[in-house]
Order: sequence, then structure tokens, then C-alpha cells
Amino acid sequence: MRPRIFVRELSEQEQQSLAAGLRSSDAFVLRRSQILLASARGETAPAIAQALSCDEQTVRHAIHAFNQEGLAALQAGSSRPHHLPTVLRTDVTAEMFKVVLHRPPRDFGFETSLWTLDLLVQQCVRLGWMARDVSIETMRQTLSRLGINWKRAKHWITSVRRVGAYEISA
Repeated sequence: MRPRIFVRELSEQEQQSLAAGLRSSDAFVLRRSQILLASARGETAPAIAQALSCDEQTVRHAIHAFNQEGLAALQAGSSRPHHLPTVLRTDVTAEMFKVVLHRPPRDFGFETSLWTLDLLVQQCVRLGWMARDVSIETMRQTLSRLGINWKRAKHWITSVRRVGAYEISA
């Protein structure tokens, strides 16, 4: 069972700010104010979560944030994850990728001569660099983190002309 968590003792100014937050048009501020005032009344996190139809962890996050940051916890932060998942083994380097990418995909049993992000994902799984298939966007971001700039392959149209006894590609 998790230990019970409550907000710290509220100052008069904090009490007024939270009361004003109950009239806010911003849903985040309204919800945080409801959670913090309920906790200040002595309600437990599970009871607050049930009353507000939210997750218990949401209540705990709000209380922890307020206890650490004060009224700044009423402002929504970035929705970006705090930690981007790493899909590569830690010992895989950019140089290892470059060795693979400087060889044609046909050397690895693929039916094409152009690397795509999807083919690179398949090859990384084959080599054991990744435990599972990932999206091509995840692969692109992984390459970017390693400092490898990925550009879409370009198809070139070439024509062959004969001039005298020589072939010239234009």
C-alpha cells in the first residue's frame, strides 16, 4: 500500500490563489486547484481521484508538484515525455550504422539497392541492435541522436547515348 500523501500547510495567499483557480477557464488550473484544496481538507489521494474521475497517480503528481514548486504547479508544463525511450543497445555507435549504410541493402539479402528507414529497422533487428521493430519516425530520431542525417533516397533518371564507339551517361 502506498503511503498517504497530502499537501503541505497552505499559506493565506496560496489558499486565495487556489480558491481563485476554481473559477479559472483553464481546465488544468481548475483540476489542480480542486485536487490541492481537497488534499488540504484531509482527503486521501484515492478519494480525490474517485470524486474528480481521474487517476490516483494524477492526484499524487499534483500534490508532489505543489509541495515542491508551490503555486508554480498550477501552470501546465510541457506534455513532452521526460525521457525518450532508447531503442538501441547502448553499445551501438554511429560508426556501426555508417558501416551498414555504406553497403547496399542487397548485401544483406534485401531486394532493393536503396536504403529506406523501414529496411534499416529490419536490419537493426536482424543484427540484434534493437529488440523489436520500431516506427520509421523512431528510427529517424535515433539516427538524428547519433548525428546521422537521413535524407530520402532520390531516384535518378539516366539515359544512355552512343557517341561514336563510347557510351555516355547523361
